[in-house]
Amino acid sequence: MAEQDLHTRFLPAQWRRDLDLFLAEHAAGMNAYLITRTRLESLVQMYALNDSELAAMGLARRDIPAFVFEDILPG
Repeated sequence: MAEQDLHTRFLPAQWRRDLDLFLAEHAAGMNAYLITRTRLESLVQMYALNDSELAAMGLARRDIPAFVFEDILPG
């Protein structure tokens, strides 16, 4: 899936809520759209994993935004 084909408005509602909440709590004053655009493909790939695969990584579904942005935003 090419990054340029992804848009946040097409993400499932729960994914958008999780991402919006995470960015509101951790990215105050940043342009959330710009930092999200570069990571949409990673978000989609992580959300495509089943709960068992996430658990094997030590993650719950609600942890995905923090995991994807861990190098630039505090979790």
